[in-house]
Amino acid sequence: MATLGLNLDEQKAVDRFRKDVVEPSMTSLVILDFWAEWCEPCKALTPLLEKVAAEYADKGVVLAKLNVDEEKFIAAQFQVRSIPTVYAMFQGQPVADLTNARSESQLKAMLDQILAKLPVQGGVVDQAAELEPLLAMGDDVLASGDGERAASVFAQIVEMAPDNAVANAGLIRALTLAGRRDEAQAALDALDPKLAADPALTQARAGLALAEDAPDDSELAALRAAAAERPADMDAQLAFANALFASGDRQGAADSLLEMIAADREWNEGAAKSRLLQIFEATGLEDPWVAATRRRLSTILFG
Repeated sequence: MATLGLNLDEQKAVDRFRKDVVEPSMTSLVILDFWAEWCEPCKALTPLLEKVAAEYADKGVVLAKLNVDEEKFIAAQFQVRSIPTVYAMFQGQPVADLTNARSESQLKAMLDQILAKLPVQGGVVDQAAELEPLLAMGDDVLASGDGERAASVFAQIVEMAPDNAVANAGLIRALTLAGRRDEAQAALDALDPKLAADPALTQARAGLALAEDAPDDSELAALRAAAAERPADMDAQLAFANALFASGDRQGAADSLLEMIAADREWNEGAAKSRLLQIFEATGLEDPWVAATRRRLSTILFG
């Protein structure tokens, strides 16, 4: 649920919802019951929901009740127009509308169908199964070049699994891509030594090293101007390419380095190609962006 542009009360409502519903739904199937004190059908349905949730607790089912009079903002986000309204929530998302299940047998039948399709095992989610799609989503966002959004995705995964090396590596890579080098370094420094030694962190560490000494806006502008004024000055071009990558613009850095390689691939013992290969390694050799950029490099080198 997006939080940008919310007032203080709405932000507090979102925080409560995240704590009471979203976080439990990461490891359980949450029955979310929208109700109110004045709602007579709610009073009839609540005991049924409580009974079934208790019976299904060992299968990973919990009940969360939300008073629509007290949580009007959240109810509006779910477009609740009548009550009772009941949803099944898993991993922060509604996966089924349970509103029409008004008998015990109907509710249990729907829960059985839902649980058969989800990786909930005795109330505990298979973490590997849970993290796999989230990590894939983070990698996709990272591959698109959106470091800020990728950092948000990986930060949430790290909250769920703080000892997951791949998630921590993704967060550090994303922060680096977003130009937030200090935060990336702090995240790396905060890791347990055993976790920091995991091979998954090698790539993140390499990317962070390449991003050292990120220039401020005025320095970057000066390097850009020098590169534009002296297109044949390879030192100026390399300095500009390094600055682009350090500031989070890997595409701009790659474009500059490819132009240098096309102009003089042997300059300074192939320094431009070496730096581009370092960027590939830091980004991840299986990254789609790397694959596409490697094809551009091959075209230059081999026609």
